[in-house]
Amino acid sequence: MKILGIESSCDETAAAVVEDGRKVLSNVIATSLEEHKLYGGVVPEIASRRHAESISGVVKEALEQANCTMADIDAVAVTYAPGLIGALLVGVNFAKGLALATDTPLVPVHHIRGHIASNYISSDVEPPFLCLIVSGGHSHIVAVKSYTDFEIIGKTRDDAAGEALDKAGRTMGLEYPGGVSIDKISSQGDENAFKFPKPKVSGSPYDFSFSGLKTAVINTIHNAQQKGEPIDNADLAASFQKSVVDCLITNLEKAALEKNFNKIVIAGGVSANSKLRAQAQGLCKKYNWSLYLPELKYCGDNAAMIASQGYYEFVNGEMADESLNAYATMPIDKNYKTI
Repeated sequence: MKILGIESSCDETAAAVVEDGRKVLSNVIATSLEEHKLYGGVVPEIASRRHAESISGVVKEALEQANCTMADIDAVAVTYAPGLIGALLVGVNFAKGLALATDTPLVPVHHIRGHIASNYISSDVEPPFLCLIVSGGHSHIVAVKSYTDFEIIGKTRDDAAGEALDKAGRTMGLEYPGGVSIDKISSQGDENAFKFPKPKVSGSPYDFSFSGLKTAVINTIHNAQQKGEPIDNADLAASFQKSVVDCLITNLEKAALEKNFNKIVIAGGVSANSKLRAQAQGLCKKYNWSLYLPELKYCGDNAAMIASQGYYEFVNGEMADESLNAYATMPIDKNYKTI
């Protein structure tokens, strides 16, 4: 069964063909990242315009690389939530038109479910498992009970880990995306040079909070600037990255122990972070747990992960018609049929 996936939730216009949820036949991405670097972050209007310009060609190329026509495609899977609403609407409306014109089933896919599915195309992992999802807009600990059944165990109360890393990087004067730049220079610094507070969250013991950490690093930079004191960016980056990753791993460890999981999965854009990957490996080695990490090429936004998850949603009967809409926010545990 071949699924055509379409992804446009942020600044990547992507299309892919995946067979039976696991075998990637093509994976094409057009990004407007270089343009957003001029502004230090994603500009929604620019992202939407670039999606509209690129999507037809990207889908055509994905089909050609997979040696397919639409007659070979069993369903069109598209990211419908969450994300930048203008960007999402480009992908959703293109997918609706394509599905309607070719009489092909339309499958709505939650973007974060797609990130989890990046592990299905990178390994042989199968549910159930505990997944830490970390990206620029999301930080979740999710119990993946089946391919389409999810339970949120913990989540951020404010900023996502990736957002905190990006904002810290921008304040440090590093190239966007800041999280990637912080990871690059952290290897040259002393991760114990700066001490940052450990966020405490009342209520759920598995929830995160990163706004305080983000404010702490920004204040550290501003205070030094006001006093005319130099700061070693490598030391600051390494120390801040360590604090963020420690928060993630601490809660992941707690959730896995208390919820009796021995199969751990990491997903999302920040799953490419070298410190997070190393500490996750150390954690799982400590308890003899199985660890699954997506290939680096599938950590960021891509359509192969959407096609993969789309296969499992399609098999589960999750389909939409021409009334499908896009949503800027949507919990991962909510199915399209129950919106």
